[in-house]
Amino acid sequence: MDPRSSPSRRTSLVDTFTGALARREAKSARRRLTVLPQSAADFSSNDFLSLSTSTAYRERFLAHLKDTPSSFPFASGGSRLLDGNSAYAEELEKFVAVFHEAPTALLFNSGYDANVGVLSSIPQPGDLILYDELIHASAHEGMRLSRAGSRMPFSHSSPTSLRDALQSQIVADQRIRDGTRNVFIVIESIYSMDGDVAPIKEFISAVDELLPNENGYFIVDEAHATGVFGPRGTGVVQELGVQDRMFIRVHTFGKALASHGAMVLCGPETRDYLINYARSLIYTTALGFPFLASIRAAYDLLSEGETSQVGLPLAFTNSQ
Repeated sequence: MDPRSSPSRRTSLVDTFTGALARREAKSARRRLTVLPQSAADFSSNDFLSLSTSTAYRERFLAHLKDTPSSFPFASGGSRLLDGNSAYAEELEKFVAVFHEAPTALLFNSGYDANVGVLSSIPQPGDLILYDELIHASAHEGMRLSRAGSRMPFSHSSPTSLRDALQSQIVADQRIRDGTRNVFIVIESIYSMDGDVAPIKEFISAVDELLPNENGYFIVDEAHATGVFGPRGTGVVQELGVQDRMFIRVHTFGKALASHGAMVLCGPETRDYLINYARSLIYTTALGFPFLASIRAAYDLLSEGETSQVGLPLAFTNSQ
């Protein structure tokens, strides 16, 4: 008998890959990298303000590059904890924190890195995470890596479902009732697939009622609100005036701001904790100066109210 025809024949790793891709192909779910022709109409980009093709943005960005000494390195050279930090990066964090009315800000290389870093390190052993069922994949990855004791979804943008999920955990866990166990509520402010706005004020009311010991902490991802919602594009949270109630806000720059990276807005103790425990910050090469300058250029335009001249209106009106 030919051993190659035996049922016990070993399947190579490449064969496994091929089979998995074939199954995706059969379901019309196989992903491919594509390059669109310049003549194509774009109905899927996150470049909401068209900053990536804006003359005003390009001029501001190039001005930031020219204003730096020729000896200033373009590459960071390492992680921020080694030799990749700079006075420019720290000044950018302060600028963005003031813009978003936050105590401090911490720069991450992407929104994915920010969500993974926050949710993998902030929840303490045994804590509870309640999350909207439609949150970003990066948040799921962060929760998977976290030390939280349990995580539970609630129905999309449903204060009733959040209330029911939280109530069930309060009944089951004395430490949640007495305030010695933390509860994290993880949401987005704008959900990209449907464009709907989270009922943040209703969520706050439910948490305030059920957790009078103030052991509930909101983590809100404003990736799709940055630049287009709120006054000067500050986001939904500031439009509602509830920034002081959010434990952490994540604003990303690879969408409406035509750049790269993300800021975690938080208190100074939380910022210091992330610097020490968020592995997606600690063990990665920091953003180089051109990326920092592009972020600053975009925020300059937001601060000066000039984005209304280069793309969509400066801010949409929240339906809440």
